[in-house]
Amino acid sequence: MVSDYFPILVLFVLCVGFAAVALGASALLGPRKPSARKLSPYECGMPATGTTRRRFMVRFYLVAVLFIIFDIEIVFLYPWAVIFRELQLYGLGAMAVFIGILLLGYLYVWRKGGLEWD
Repeated sequence: MVSDYFPILVLFVLCVGFAAVALGASALLGPRKPSARKLSPYECGMPATGTTRRRFMVRFYLVAVLFIIFDIEIVFLYPWAVIFRELQLYGLGAMAVFIGILLLGYLYVWRKGGLEWD
């Protein structure tokens, strides 16, 4: 039983070893010419303005989470579309229920104002 997991252990050791060698080689062989300009923080190529400890609007995170939730439906739609003919009417009904639940969630978020940027 333990021998079944041996290839996973070998792969894990190889991955950790490769990461350690790559980081070590980069630290030893990489150029070291720090300057004030290289060490200064920047965002999108522009110098930072203001404090870095400012708070982001919760609305930003809410929209990001909503995007992830509604984007996950594609993960379920693609395999369903590939075997749609094999599933026949049962598959159509199951996907209709799935899309209906997503639509209800979308309408709920829209009604609550979760998609507004005001």
